[in-house]
Amino acid sequence: MTYLRHAYDQLHTLASFSDITIVDAELPQSSQRGRLKLRRVFAAPRSLTFQAIDFAGDNFIKSNVIGRLLQSEVDHVQKDDGAKVAITDANYNFSYKGPEGFDGRTLYVYAVKPNQKRPGLFKGRIYLDPTDGSLVRAEGMLVKSPSLFVKKIRFVQDYNEVAGFNLPVHIHSVAETRIAGRAIVDIVHSDYDAHSVREAQTTAIAR
Repeated sequence: MTYLRHAYDQLHTLASFSDITIVDAELPQSSQRGRLKLRRVFAAPRSLTFQAIDFAGDNFIKSNVIGRLLQSEVDHVQKDDGAKVAITDANYNFSYKGPEGFDGRTLYVYAVKPNQKRPGLFKGRIYLDPTDGSLVRAEGMLVKSPSLFVKKIRFVQDYNEVAGFNLPVHIHSVAETRIAGRAIVDIVHSDYDAHSVREAQTTAIAR
């Protein structure tokens, strides 16, 4: 599968990226909302930092929903868990379900089922571009809760190609929490600046 080759290549060749991220979170039960705009910077393999730009909304949302979410991302990167949760045949079984129309084009749809129950893995479907094997969308339910605070999470995550890499541009998730009920989160990533290992090495030599 062309997609799998790209996925493994990305694990080993993505050196760094930065972007502008906007996180919108809502607790419908209490009518609390919050929006955080930040700059996200990743450097392979274990560095992920956030620089807050602007926040508006309820402080409970900021600390207990958005803050927990961002910290879980940092923990995931610091543990270098990328290969353990990547959508590859090392972690998932794939079952082809056929073509499906999506946003004016035809994509190949695969059902994915994780080989084991581990945080960060999900059961659901992925949508691939048949022309180049790139990942367009992943959707489903996480098979293991990332924390005691959350009972279950359903999500839809869309991707775009950035400098030859498949990177997320929009994530919509609905979590059932133990304390605050349902939490709805939308994350938009934009203004990506991504670099490969080869680019980083060339830059280092030039200096």
